[in-house]
Amino acid sequence: MRFSRIEVVLQMEATGLVPLFYHSRPEVAQRVVKACYDGGARLLEFTHRGLFAHEVFNELSKYCIEHCPGMILGVGSVSDAGTASHYMNMGACFVVTPAFREDIARVCNRRKVLWSPGCGSLTEINRAEELGCEVVKLFPGEVYGPEFIKSVKAPQPWTKIMPTGGVDTTEENLKGWFGAGATCVGMGSRLVTKDIVENRQYGLLEEKVREVLEIIKKIKK
Repeated sequence: MRFSRIEVVLQMEATGLVPLFYHSRPEVAQRVVKACYDGGARLLEFTHRGLFAHEVFNELSKYCIEHCPGMILGVGSVSDAGTASHYMNMGACFVVTPAFREDIARVCNRRKVLWSPGCGSLTEINRAEELGCEVVKLFPGEVYGPEFIKSVKAPQPWTKIMPTGGVDTTEENLKGWFGAGATCVGMGSRLVTKDIVENRQYGLLEEKVREVLEIIKKIKK
């Protein structure tokens, strides 16, 4: 594994941003990752959605080794242990799931790979942490909101939370999440927009990533 789970956590804390996206064409995925990397992102979640998504990821993983050596590439939308294992064999350095799954926890922990399960209650968060979870995914973020994070961290200040869904590029939105105590944020279509991808505006994506990272840095000071 190119990056340990501790390195992944430290990078999440340092940059505060995990862009996430999916595309069926390897060449497009590579351009998106390169734009995010050139903009300063050092983590990226490729979501396991369409048919043959694993083939795209395999090409993307090899591309990152050569062209984006500091990029920590992970996989999201994973729903079973077999899929998690398959992606780890292709170089996934972290695994994100929409729901809390003990089977995925086990296979990731065997390899010391960070897994971030989607949790929606304090009970789920506690159970995930008992199984070694370093960073919990709050999903869907727009349903729970920043107040949920603030409430959880009152009795559990050690809990690290990554909201995904409902996070956008504005300073006001990001202040809400980080002000409540988020460790980092997952940002999908509001960062890697449909227009950017369709019109191949990779320079614009690089600028947006850089701007978001600057906003987060300013907020976390």
